[in-house]
Amino acid sequence: MKYIFFKLLLVFAMLPVIAQTSVKGTVIDRITTENLAEATVFIEGTSQTMQTGADGAFVLTQVPVGDQILSISKNGYVTRRFPVVINEGQTLDLGEVTLDVDVAKEQELNGLISLSDNDLNGEDDDIGGLNVSGLLSAGRDTYLSAAAFDWSATFFRPRGLDNANGKLLINGIEMNKQFSGRPQWGNWGGLNDVQRNREFTQGLSANEYSFGGLAGTTNIDMRASQYRKGGRVSYASANRSYQGRIMASYSSGVRADGWAYTILASRRFGNEGYIDGTLYDANSFFASVEKKFNDQHSLNFTSIYTPNRRGRSTALTQEIFNLKGRQYNPFWGYQNGQIRNTRIREIEEPILMLNHTWNVSDKTTINTNLGYQTGTIKNSRIDNNGTTLIQSNGQDFFAGGARNPSPDYYQLLPSFFLQDENPTANDFQNAFLAQQDFVNDGQFDWNLLYESNATLREQGRNALYVVQNDVIEDNQLSANIIINSALTDNITLNGNVSYRNLSSENYAEVEDLLGATGYLDIDNFTEAESGDSSGIISTASAQSDVRNPNRIVGEGDRYKYNYEIDADVVSGFAQAQFKYNKVDFYVGGTVTQTTYQRNGLFENGNFQNVEGSVGSFGNSEKLDFTTGGIKGGLTYKITGRHVIDVNGGYYTNAPTIRNSFVNARQNNEVVEGLESEQIQSVDVSYIFRSPLVKGRLTGYYTGFENGTDLGFYFTEDLGGLGADGDAFVQEILTNVGRRNMGIELGLEAQVLPTLKLKAAASVGQYTFTNNPNLYLRSDDFDGALRFGDGTTNLKDVHVAGGPERAFQLGFEYRDPDFWNIGVTTNYFSNAYIDVSNLARSANFVTDSDGLPINDFDANVARGLLKQQEFNDYFLVNVTGGKSWRVNDYFLGFFATINNVLDQEYVTGGFEQSRNATFRNVRDDQARENGPVFGPRFFFGNGTTYYVNFYVRF
Repeated sequence: MKYIFFKLLLVFAMLPVIAQTSVKGTVIDRITTENLAEATVFIEGTSQTMQTGADGAFVLTQVPVGDQILSISKNGYVTRRFPVVINEGQTLDLGEVTLDVDVAKEQELNGLISLSDNDLNGEDDDIGGLNVSGLLSAGRDTYLSAAAFDWSATFFRPRGLDNANGKLLINGIEMNKQFSGRPQWGNWGGLNDVQRNREFTQGLSANEYSFGGLAGTTNIDMRASQYRKGGRVSYASANRSYQGRIMASYSSGVRADGWAYTILASRRFGNEGYIDGTLYDANSFFASVEKKFNDQHSLNFTSIYTPNRRGRSTALTQEIFNLKGRQYNPFWGYQNGQIRNTRIREIEEPILMLNHTWNVSDKTTINTNLGYQTGTIKNSRIDNNGTTLIQSNGQDFFAGGARNPSPDYYQLLPSFFLQDENPTANDFQNAFLAQQDFVNDGQFDWNLLYESNATLREQGRNALYVVQNDVIEDNQLSANIIINSALTDNITLNGNVSYRNLSSENYAEVEDLLGATGYLDIDNFTEAESGDSSGIISTASAQSDVRNPNRIVGEGDRYKYNYEIDADVVSGFAQAQFKYNKVDFYVGGTVTQTTYQRNGLFENGNFQNVEGSVGSFGNSEKLDFTTGGIKGGLTYKITGRHVIDVNGGYYTNAPTIRNSFVNARQNNEVVEGLESEQIQSVDVSYIFRSPLVKGRLTGYYTGFENGTDLGFYFTEDLGGLGADGDAFVQEILTNVGRRNMGIELGLEAQVLPTLKLKAAASVGQYTFTNNPNLYLRSDDFDGALRFGDGTTNLKDVHVAGGPERAFQLGFEYRDPDFWNIGVTTNYFSNAYIDVSNLARSANFVTDSDGLPINDFDANVARGLLKQQEFNDYFLVNVTGGKSWRVNDYFLGFFATINNVLDQEYVTGGFEQSRNATFRNVRDDQARENGPVFGPRFFFGNGTTYYVNFYVRF
C-alpha cells in the first residue's frame, strides 16, 4: 500500500509537467537553411520569451491555453508573427520555421547616405539638427521607420529632440562627445556591415546599459562572436553625399578553438554630392577579435579607424537661391582646373576597445569595458586678415586685412547696389554687372588669393590670405562595468558604473600659406584703445599671445588661439525590472559627477592676466556639477492584443563644455548663472497587435528648464554704443525653458501575405515657455552687455528644428520570388525659422544713443518679428530590391529614389542678427529689390538615388 501510495504521489506531482502546454520548433534561414541562433521567440502579451540556441531550437513552456500570437525576430531578418492554438496539456511542434533576410534592412544600414553635413548653426560644426540617433536605431516600428528613412531628409526630429538627447553606445561604451553631447558619426562611418547587431530602447524605457536619454538609447554590439560566419562584398552608387562606395567584410564565426574574428574595409568617394563642390573622401577599417575561454569568460578587442574628408556647404539667402538654385555652394572654386573647397571637415579619430564578458551564472552577467579614442577633427576656412607690422615715426602699426573673399559676400550681390530708396542708373548698372558675374560664375576665386599673396611677398610683406584649420585633438579614456542579474524569473537587476576622462587640445593652425612666406599672428580687428584718437591699434591688445608678440607663423604652426579642456565624468546607474503575465514595470535611478576646466596656453592681448580680470592664460576656475535622476514605467497587457505602456522620468543634465565657457578660444570666462538643465518627461502609448494589424499611438510631454545656449555672430546693430555698434559677439542665453508635446502614430496592415499597407503621423508643438536671460560679450566692449530687463522675448516662439507635423501613407510589396518594392507619400508642415534672439530683446527698440527709437511703431514691429513658417510640401520616395541564391552565394541589389517628383522645399533656416534694431530691420525688409541681410535657408535635395549591389557568402 505504501508503494502504491508513493507512486500515486509521484504521478500527481508530475502532472503539471506532463500536462504543461508548450511550443517548440527550429528557426532557420529560408535561403541557406542554416540554423539561426539568438533569434527571439515570444508569445505576445505574456512574459514567455527566449532565444534560440546554436542549433536554432526553442521550447516555450507554460504557454497560456487558447489563441495566441507567436513572434520570432532576429536582426537582419523579417519578423514573423502568426497565430497558434494552444491546447491544454499538449506540445505544439512547429517543426522548421523559416525567416527571410530583410532586404529593407539593407536600406536602414545604409540610411546615413541620405544625410548631409550642412552647417545648421553658423560656426557650429556638429549636426545636432538631425536626429541621426533615430536613423541608426529604428527597428520595425512603423513610426520610427518613417521618421528614420523618409522624414530624416527634412531635418525632422522625433518629439522635437536633438540627438544630444539620446545615447549612442558601442559595446556598452558611450560615444556621445563631451563637448556638445552629440555623437560624432564620422568616427564609425562606412562600417554598415558590422552595425547589424543593434539594440534600441525608445525614450527613457528600461534598457540594460545606462539611464538613457529622451531620444532613446542605442547599443551597437561589435563583438566578433556576434557575427555569423560568412563574407559580404558590395558596391554602391549614389548622388546624395558620395558618388561611390565599395565595401568588403568577413566573419569567421566562433571556431572550435573559441576564437572569432571579423574584419571590414570600405571606401567612399566622390568629387561632389547633390550639392556642388562637396567632395567625399573616406576610408574605413574595422577589426574585432574575440576569444571564448569557456562558457563563463570571453575577451574581445575591437579597433575602428575611419579617416574621412568632407567638403561642406552652407545656407543660402532667397536672393542667392533665385540666382543660382538649391545646388549652389559658394565654398568652392577652381584651382588649376580642379574643384577645391574652402571648408573641409576632416575627421581622424581611431577607437580601441577591450570588452570582457563574464557569465557568472545562467542568471548573472558582468561586462567590463575599456575604450580609448584619440585623434583630430579639423575644419578649414579662409583667414583674410593677414597683416604686416609697420614702424613709422617711432610708432608701430599693422597694415593689411582684406574684404571677405567669399563670392556670396553681401557687397557682391545685386541687392547691395539697390539698397537705397531711389537707386540711380549707375546703381542699376552695377547691380546688373553683379548679377551677371554671380550667375555666370559665382564661385570662389583661388587665383585672387595666390596673386595677392605673391604681390605682398615681392614687397617683403606677410600673407594677406591663408587657409586656417580649427583643430580639436581629443584623447578620451572610457571605462565601465555593466551588471545584469535575473534575481528571480520575474525580477531583473541592471547596474552600471562608468568613468570618462577627456583631455582636449583646441587650436588654430595654418594649413596653407597660399604662396606666402609667413603670417603675422595678431588680431587685425582689435580696436584702438580707449582715448587713442589716432585710431592706431595697440600692439599689445592685438596679440594672439602677448608672451610671444608679433610672431610670424608658417604652415603647421599653431596661432590665434591655443587652449586645453580637461573633463571628468563619473556616473552610476541602477534599475530593477519586474515582468509578470499582466503587468511589467521598472524603476531606475542615476547620479553623475561632472567637472570641467580650461587651461589657456596663449595669453590673449584683449584678456591679459591682470588683477581683477578673468584672464586667458593658465587654469580657469574648476566647474563642478552633480546631477541625477529617476525614471519608471509600466506595461499593462489588457489582452494579448491590447497593451498600455507608460514611461516617465525627471533628471538633470550638466551643461556641455560648449555651453559652459563664454569664449574658450579667447579667455577663461565662465557663463554667468550657469546651472544644470532640468528635464521632466512622460509618454503614454496604446499598442495594438493582431496577426493582420499592428499599431501604436503615443502621447508625450517633455519640459526643459534652466537651459543654456551660446551663439557667435557679427552684428552692426547694438543699441547704445553709438557709431561703434558693430562687434563680433558671443550671445549667451540662460534660464531657457522649453516644452515639447504631441502625439505620434504608427500603423501597418498585412492585407495580403505579400502586401503591407502602412501609415504614420507626428503632430507636435515645440515652444519656448519663458523669456530667457540674454547678454553679450565681446573683446570690442567691456563687461557684459544687457538690454532692458536682460531678457529676450521668446515665450511661445517655436523652437526651430524641422517640421512639427509629418504624415505618411505607403505600401510594401514582397514577392515570394524575393523581390520587393515600397512607395511612400509624405506630407510636412509647421516648420519654423530659427529667430534672432537679439532682435527680440530691448536692443530692438534702443537707438544708437541708448534712448528709445523715436519712430517706433508697435504694430509694424509685431509684423517684423513674427516668426516665419515655411511652406508645406509633399515628398514621394520609392524603394525596391531583388535577391537570388546561386549555389552557396546570395546575390542582391536594392535601390532608393527620394523626392521622386523633384519638389523644392526648405528644411530650415535662421534669421541673421546683423540688423537687430527696429529701424534697420524695417528698412531692410521693406527694400523693393530685396533685403541685404535677409534670412538664410537650407534647401532640401531634389531627386536623388542610391543603388547597392552585393554578394553574400
